[in-house]
Amino acid sequence: MAIKPISVSQFNNYVKRVLQTDPLLGNVSVIGEISNLKYHGSGHVFFTLKDEQSKLSCFLPADQVPRLRYELTEGMLITATGYISVFERGGTYSLNIRDILVEGKGNLTIAFEALKAKLEKEGLFDPKYKKPIPTFPKKVVVITSETGAAIRDILKIIRQRNDVVHVILYPCLVQGPDAAADIAAAITEVNRLFPDTDVIIVGRGGGSIEELWAFNEEVVVRSIFLSEIPVISAVGHETDFTLADYVADRRAATPTEAAQMAVPDTKELRIAVKNNVTEILHTIQRRLQYYELKTESYNMEALKNQISNRIQLAQMHVNGLAKDMFHMISDKLTEKMSTVEQLYAELQLSSPYSIMERGYGALVDVNGKLITSVEGLNKGDLLTVICKDGKIKCSIEEVRRADYGR
Repeated sequence: MAIKPISVSQFNNYVKRVLQTDPLLGNVSVIGEISNLKYHGSGHVFFTLKDEQSKLSCFLPADQVPRLRYELTEGMLITATGYISVFERGGTYSLNIRDILVEGKGNLTIAFEALKAKLEKEGLFDPKYKKPIPTFPKKVVVITSETGAAIRDILKIIRQRNDVVHVILYPCLVQGPDAAADIAAAITEVNRLFPDTDVIIVGRGGGSIEELWAFNEEVVVRSIFLSEIPVISAVGHETDFTLADYVADRRAATPTEAAQMAVPDTKELRIAVKNNVTEILHTIQRRLQYYELKTESYNMEALKNQISNRIQLAQMHVNGLAKDMFHMISDKLTEKMSTVEQLYAELQLSSPYSIMERGYGALVDVNGKLITSVEGLNKGDLLTVICKDGKIKCSIEEVRRADYGR
């Protein structure tokens, strides 16, 4: 006998009634680790309970949230008690929770805290190693999935804010078993291939702790630490924290915020520069007007007297200099005249005419040659004796040699 076909709605409704009438599923307790935790604006809380092999969607109504004595966090190990409910429109089921008992930390949380403590002890999170993000970058490299929402958000914001920066996408895996090695290799390769890069943005959109786990792997953390280029981490949402956030030079709550951190808004800069230039011009104009008014109101008579006094002072100074120069020249002339007179007196004493005044004369031959010795003279030679007031012509009667003490 053939079974009459039923609609999808009828089928989901039937499954719902079966599950809701099952005594076990009406009050069941399930132990697992919280993942993909989301607080809705309505006050409801949505998350996933998971173990090593499976997941279960959970729903905590807003009226049950105030009864919690603690805040739910990713990786928390809990026992959730409630009943199974079917969402007919989506054909899915979830555990509607009435009560939660905290069992402890989940395996991923324990692993996260252990690695965090190890790397922190090594100093990888020390602020002294943080590199500054350039104020006006020319090149930005984004390391993320080429198909994810993160790259779309980053490119959109950068293009809105900055029309001069060059953006390069370096695609890589961002979740899964091979993601950590791929991210680390991408960071290393960007440093090698694009050393002129000003800043790297590495990250992805939101997800569960498992989906973001690649950014908690040691190989990724160390590659960010060793990067010569400043790194901005942009992993998940504002409430998501990974080890990549701790080691990065700057942490952005979202990929959108990372784009805002990485590049300045050139439109705002141009407006700011224009406003500053305008203000400077106004300041200069006000100062010019001030000095013009000050000049116009200045007492011209006082200015004239001031100039006259300065001229008189200058004239007195010039006169003083002239007087000093006159005395200096006069003293020099007196000194030189005294020297000249002394030299003249010495010259007079050695002059032949001065010697003649004392009774001496000069003896010359017929050629006017001065006779200083008897050598070459003979009897009968004609000579002339030159005196101070005339000449005497004479003839040699006798030549007699004499020795005057030589």
